[in-house]
Parts: sequence; C-alpha cells; structure tokens
Amino acid sequence: MSKRIGIYIYEGAEVLDFAGPFEVFSTAARLHSLGWEVLLIAQSREAVEARGGMRVVPHSTLVNCPRLDVLLVVGGVHRDEMQKPAVLEGIRRLASGSTQLASVCTGIFILASAALVERGPVTTHWEDIDDLRTQFPALQVVDTQRWVVSEEVVSSAGISAGIDMALELVSRWLGLPAAEHTARQMDYHWRH
Repeated sequence: MSKRIGIYIYEGAEVLDFAGPFEVFSTAARLHSLGWEVLLIAQSREAVEARGGMRVVPHSTLVNCPRLDVLLVVGGVHRDEMQKPAVLEGIRRLASGSTQLASVCTGIFILASAALVERGPVTTHWEDIDDLRTQFPALQVVDTQRWVVSEEVVSSAGISAGIDMALELVSRWLGLPAAEHTARQMDYHWRH
C-alpha cells in the first residue's frame, strides 16, 4: 500500500503540529512495511524557521511537489499564509490531486482561506475557536473534540491533538489494531 503524504509548513509553524503527524505516519509505515513517503512541503526549498527557532529544510515546494494522496496543513503563526495568493493556489493545486485533506490546529484557517473547507464540521486550537467562527461563519466549528472528521477535511485541535488525528487516519487506512500498534510503538497513550 503506497501513499504519499505531504505536510505543509511555513515560517512560524508549530513544531509538534508537523513533527507529531510526521512521526505517526513514518512509524506506521515502518511497522507495517508500507511504501509510504512523508514529505515536508514549503513555499521554497530554503530552511523554514518554525516556532521556537527550530530550522527545518523541506523536501519539496508547493510548485514542484509530486501528486499527493494526503495533504495536511499545520498551524502556528498562520495569518501571513492566509494572505499569500501563491500559497493558497499551491495548496488548492495539491489538494485537487489528493484524496484526503487534513489540518492541525490553525492550519484550518489556511484551508478555509483557500476555499477548500466551506462547511465543516471542523475544529482548531481552543484559543482560536472564536476567531475561526468569526472569520468563517459558514463553518460548523466544534469545540469539544480533539479531532473532527467531515466529508471535506479531518481537522484537529491544538498542537498535540495532531498526533491523535494522525492516528485516526492510520486507523481509517489500516484498521484500529494498526493504529493502536503505532501508538504503542511511540509510547503514546491514544484513545480512539
């Protein structure tokens, strides 16, 4: 079972928003001998400085990224990304070829700005729930769950909730025992 998973990062991205799901997907692939490729994608190939000063070199750019099966957009200092036409167009292009769209934390703001999520239900970090409701009043925003599944997107609440959401995706793709095995390998307490 091959799968190419792309995680969009940017200046000020929250580290665990991308590192957590990256670890889940790469651990699941290793444990189950799957041909999964997990890529970090950014606007350019230059190192991205995530929150806390962590510098990360992306594997690919929005322009030269190959077709994805899954596109995941992370949160962090996201407001500038919402205003960049090239970023929104690149995300729309990658999303159009993928079969699964996901967001961690405030990444949902970027997907909504790209008009990829218009109804919901969706969720985000607890501090940003009211802002999401105000900026995108058509969205059905849920504030009581760590992750939410809709026809449009699988979204998660803040930061560490991205790990839970990624395990949910593994469960959907490979079954609950595989997701539980992945969580156990990571020594992560996950409740489905």
